This record gives sequence, structure tokens and C-alpha cells, in this order.
Amino acid sequence: MAPVSSLKPDTLCRKTDPAGLSLDTTLDLTGFDEWPGQDRAIEAVRFGIGIKRAGYNLFALGPTGAGKHTLVRHFIEEKAASEAVPVDWCYVHNFVDPHKPNAINLPASRGGPFQKDMLQLTEELRVSIPAAFESDDSRARMEALEGEFKERGDKAFGDLQGRAGEKGIGLIRTPLGLALAPVRESEVIGPEEFQKLPEAEQATLRADMEVLQKELQDILRQMPKWETEHRERMRALSREITRFSVAHLIDELRAAYKEIPAVLEHLDAVQEDVVEHANEFIAAKARELGGPMQAGQDAGDAGDGAFAKRYHVNLLGDYDTKDGAPVVYEDNPAHGNLIGRIEHVAHMGALLTDFTLIKPGALHRANGGYLILDARKVLMQPFAWEELKRTIKSGEIRIESLGQTLSFISTVSLEPEPIPLDVKIVMTGDRYLYYMLSALDPEFAELFKVAVDIEEDIDRTPEMTPLFVEFIGNLIDRDALRPFNADGVARVLDHAARLAGDSEKLSCHAEKISDLLREADYCARQAGEDLVGRAHVQSALDAQIRRADRVRSRTQEAIRRGTILIDVEGETVGQVNGLSVLQLGGFAFGQPSRITASVQLGKGDVVDIERQVELGGPLHSKGVMILSGFLGQRYAAKSPLALKASLVFEQSYGGVDGDSASSAELYALLSALSGAPVKQSLAVTGSVNQHGFVQAIGGVNEKIEGFFDVCQQAGLTGSQGVLIPESNVKHLMLRDDVVDAVRAGQFSVYPIATIDEGIEVLTGTPAGVRNRQGHYPKGTINHAVETRLHELSEAVRQFSAKDGGKKAKTKAGGKGAAR
Repeated sequence: MAPVSSLKPDTLCRKTDPAGLSLDTTLDLTGFDEWPGQDRAIEAVRFGIGIKRAGYNLFALGPTGAGKHTLVRHFIEEKAASEAVPVDWCYVHNFVDPHKPNAINLPASRGGPFQKDMLQLTEELRVSIPAAFESDDSRARMEALEGEFKERGDKAFGDLQGRAGEKGIGLIRTPLGLALAPVRESEVIGPEEFQKLPEAEQATLRADMEVLQKELQDILRQMPKWETEHRERMRALSREITRFSVAHLIDELRAAYKEIPAVLEHLDAVQEDVVEHANEFIAAKARELGGPMQAGQDAGDAGDGAFAKRYHVNLLGDYDTKDGAPVVYEDNPAHGNLIGRIEHVAHMGALLTDFTLIKPGALHRANGGYLILDARKVLMQPFAWEELKRTIKSGEIRIESLGQTLSFISTVSLEPEPIPLDVKIVMTGDRYLYYMLSALDPEFAELFKVAVDIEEDIDRTPEMTPLFVEFIGNLIDRDALRPFNADGVARVLDHAARLAGDSEKLSCHAEKISDLLREADYCARQAGEDLVGRAHVQSALDAQIRRADRVRSRTQEAIRRGTILIDVEGETVGQVNGLSVLQLGGFAFGQPSRITASVQLGKGDVVDIERQVELGGPLHSKGVMILSGFLGQRYAAKSPLALKASLVFEQSYGGVDGDSASSAELYALLSALSGAPVKQSLAVTGSVNQHGFVQAIGGVNEKIEGFFDVCQQAGLTGSQGVLIPESNVKHLMLRDDVVDAVRAGQFSVYPIATIDEGIEVLTGTPAGVRNRQGHYPKGTINHAVETRLHELSEAVRQFSAKDGGKKAKTKAGGKGAAR
């Protein structure tokens, strides 16, 4: 097996050549590509907003800050600008069932004028109706009716009184009402005088009074009927006067909205209601003038108060100044903010409401267009997700309070007429939210059929790099930053590859790239420079790390002071420097950990101490179990494993997960079995399979730099380095100081493909390959391991035989005693 060579400096970080960018500064860029590498997502957006079928709503999925919202909104606004402005929806009073307001739709841009026209109509009614009743003609007609009624009553009583007078009987008024009594010379005859009259005269008077009393009662019975007839005639006159005074006003509105049947129907209802309630306007005018109100009037019912609102229009959206379909983003998608709400006002200790207090939600504002929502915010709001699904499925916006929806309250409230829904809904969220909803909500796939999957990175190829440079230029132009020179753009490209964790990729994380550009612009401004260069970009990157690396600095200080035990020189049996990555917020850094292994007689178990104490995660435990498979298939083909091995992360006080340390654990185990010491100047990362192949891991750059920093603070000797999986070489985008140290021969990075290659680098001893007889050569690691395992197996066999003999003797002795 050929020895493994360390990597050349040029393979540790793929640098961008500024000369190959074909620009001096970003001012040379003419066309800006906003979305490099997002062809799949753009196709999905255009498909989703183009297909007008139920359920084809969109869900844009990708990491936070990847530009999901910006990308989706850009293409939606582009499409919406070419679409028709939607109809205007409004609520009006329902004169038949007031607690169920009617919904009316008008052509685009007609809702605002209709609202103003109805408000103007109300103002004109407050003036024209009282004026109509105060006119000379109206007064004369009303006075004539009053005169007729009075004359009718006076005539009936006058005729009765005349006939009674002819018979010596008078009609008199008493506190108890009208009464008949005999009179002489206009004086009422008292009872005593009446008794003195002749019997015949008394009988005649009594008979006449009885007849007249019946006539009086007939008249009194007719009076309520005459009063009713009078009131009806007065009301008819009032309606006639009112209808005449308002007809021309409403006819003007009818002419203006003659092509809208719903408005014409509403105007008819308004006219009839105004005619029936003219006294409300008269009372309002009287109150303004300080005069008396008509009987039955409540101080709260006035043409300028709550009553007048019944003729107003509650416009739910005004698109007068907008071109195209609306595009709405609701950043607080609470239940009421989505579907609308009904507000109340306090009055005399009670909560009152009417149709003018209906407030539109985001779905109303976006109706006829597009609504963008953040999936996480929707799911965080109580009942918002369920209400959104119900609205989409029913195809109508029904305004209900949560109390009504959940039947928490039973008080009478408004039930506005539902409005038809015509909205394309776009949700944005992380991938895990999309897949979680797909798995757990059976309605999700039915309602959001278009997935817009945002790419996190693009290929770093000669074809894509110019497009990414245009993307950078667009971000600079959007934020009005100083222009970047070619060196500065090249450094941004290199950092984009580092963000992608791959020298052959470029990260499309718009927020992180934008942050770097802004901070580099700030550094240039502080330095008084008009152009942003490589040094300014690097200063911004150094400042980002400086702000976030307190924990890393404390960890490295603990290693330097010997609190955390990490050796970077010398050799030790069964001890390896493993590497892990810690992610704190948005900052990730590598940290070395001491991994040790011990071996003793056992039953072939490899014990993961982290798992035993419940600090190891499932992936880490899986990696340890793979070690047993490796040992078994390589060394125990003919005899069972007879060892008990213990593996542990020393000074680990938190959870451990992932399998990237499995190769380091295997190296420690092989060292403990073979007795070959491991170089402590080297650190290891990489997972391993059962056949001994080293597999790729994540965070390779952070892990190498983490061990390099520890070695640098202890002093670089030239023997220090890191073993990484060979398949991770393409992911290397190391810091300049690491590359410089490798170039100077002070540090090394070894690409490892198999465990045999790694153990040779770590111990300086050949791993060994089986010969034709199936044996490993002496003096190799594999020979030493196999020999040790056979010794353990033989020891277990001898121990078992000896223990079995003792048990046989004990059993035989027991039988003899029994006999």
C-alpha cells in the first residue's frame, strides 16, 4: 500500500482569479441577474401563478434568508401588473334582516365613488326632508288634514248636541268625559229638581237621554277609527312628501349605477326605508335647532347618529390608485387579520356594533390577486391555519369571531354575507415545515399543490460564475452600496463557496451575502475609500467572527491552560484527537476532543459510554455499532470476538451525536488492541463503514481550522495535521493562515480513503494486507490486532474450560452426597 501524501496548498482553497471576472468594478455590470441557479423555482412560480385551478396554491420552501419571499414576490408582482384590477366589495345595511349585512360587488374603482355618493346622499337627506315638510304647500296640506279631522269630530258632537238641545238635554264635559243631562234655560237640572218634574216629563227625558246616550257612544266608538284614518292619511301625506323630496336624489344615483343590479336593488330599499323613517331626519333637524322632537323619538336615534349609518357603505378595499391585481403580504396573520373581524363600541354600558364596524382581513384586501404568508407565523397563531384551510376549501370569506366559531358566546351578533374568494395564496417557510405539513396534515397536499423549492447553492462553473457576479451586482445596486472592485468581488465569491461548504459550489443565501456586502461597504466608508476591495471584505468577515467567537476563544483558552486535556505532540496508545463542530447561533467552529479506548476480556461487545449514560445520540450510537461489524468481518471470520471494548469522549459533559468520529474511535480501538501508539500531533475526522472505507462528513473546514488554532497557540512544529475523508477534499475552503502554514510545511492535511491508510499515518506502522495463506505480515497493525484478539479468545476458552470443570466436579459431588 502506497503511503498517503498530504494535500498540496492549492487544493486547500480554490481561489477566484480577479482577472477572470472581466470587470474593473461592479459599475461595469450592465445586466443584473437576480436569481442565478433558480430555474426550477422560477418555473414553479410561473406555473403556480399561471394555472387558475382550485388547490394550485404555492409553497416556497428553503432556508431562512435564502430569498424565498423576494423571489416569489418579484414574479407575482410582474404577473399581477398585467392582470385586471379586481372588483370592489362592500357591505351595506340589510333592511329586511339587519344583523345579516348584504355584500355588494362593483366594477373596479367604482366602490369608492359609491361610498362617497351614499354619504353625500345622507347629508342631502338631512336637509331636503325637513325642508320639504317645512314648505308652505306641505304645511297647508298637513293643516288641512288636521282641520278635516277636527271638523269631523266637531260636526258629530255638534249635531248630537243640537238634537239633544231640542229635547231639553245638554251635552256637558266632566272630568270623567262627556255626559248627557236635562237642562232648563241653559242650566243643568239637579237630581232634586228633576224629581219635582211631572212623571210623564221625567219618563220622556229618560227615554230621550237613553237614545242620545247610544248615539254618543256610537260617536265615541267611531273616534279611534277616525284617528287611525287620520294618522294613515298623515303618514300617506308624509310618504308622498318624502318620496317627492328624495326621488330626484336617488334617481340620480340610479342613473349613475344603472348597469349594477345589486346597487339598484339596494337603492330601492334605501328609498323605501327613507320614506318610512322621514321623522328621523325631522327629529335630527329639530334637535340641531334646539326644538322639540317628535313623539316617540329617542335621543340616540337621529339622522346624524346611529340611524344615518344604515345608509352608509362599508368599502372593504379601494383599488382606485392601483394598477393590476393586488399583491398583499400579511406579516401578522392572526385569525382576525386573515378573514376580517367585527368591532364593537361601548355605549351606555353595552357593546354595540353594526355593518360599518366590519373590518376587512388580508383575504379581502388580496381578493382578486395574491396573498403571501409566512407559514411559521400562520401556524403560530391560534386557529389561523384551520381558518385559512376552511376558507380556501369553501371558496368564500366568512367573517366570524373566534367566540362564534368555537361557540364560546351565544349573544346576537352580525352575520355578514360571505364574499366569494378569488385569491392565489403563496406561503413561504423552511423545508421541515413543508415536509411536516405534507406528512401530518392530509389537507395540505390538496390545497398547496405547487412546491417552489429554492436552491441553496449553484455550481461554481465558468458559465454560472458570471451570473453570480451579476447577482452580487444586483445586491449592491439594490442597497445603493459603493462599487466593488474585481478583488473585492473575487473575495465575496470565495466566501460564497465557503458558505456552501464546497469549493465547487456557490451559496445563494441572499441574506448572508447581502450582510457581507453591507458590512464591507461600511469598512470602506470607515477607511475613506470610494471602492470596496478585498481588504474591506476580509475586514468585514473578521469582524463577523470577532463578534461571535467568545465561546470558541474560551474553549481554546481552556485547552491552552490545560483545563481541557488535548495533546498536540507525543504518542499514546488507545488515544486519538477527534474533531467535532459546535454551532452557536449563526457561528460554527471546530473543537478537538480526546477519544480513548480500553480493551479487556468480554463477549465481543463494544461499549459506547456516551450511550450508556444517555449522552450519545442515535447517529453516534450507530457509528459505534458499526465498529463491531468491522472487527467481526475483518478479524473474527473463524473465531468469535472475545473482548469488551469501552469508548468515550473524555471531558464531554453534553450530548454527542453524529457519526463523524467513528473513524477516530476505530483508530483508538485498533491502537488499544495492537499496542501501537498514536501520534497526538494529528487529529481525525470521518465516518467509517463496516468494510473500513472512510466516508465524508460535514463541517470539514471548521474542524481543520479548530485543530489548527489549538496547534498554533501551542506552537506549530511541522508534524501536526488533520486526517480527513478523501471524499471531503472537494469541500475544502480553508482560511488563508491555514493554507499559508501548509505551504510553509508547518501543518498538513491528509486525504484518507480507508482505515488502513489512516492507521498507517497515525502510527507510522504499516497496516498490512493478508497474504495468500490468509495471514497478515508480522510487524503490521492488522497482525498485532488479530494476534491480540486470538489471545483474548484463547484466554476466554481456557477460562470457560476451567470454569466448566469446576462446575462438573461440584455437580458430581452433589450427586454422591445425595446417594
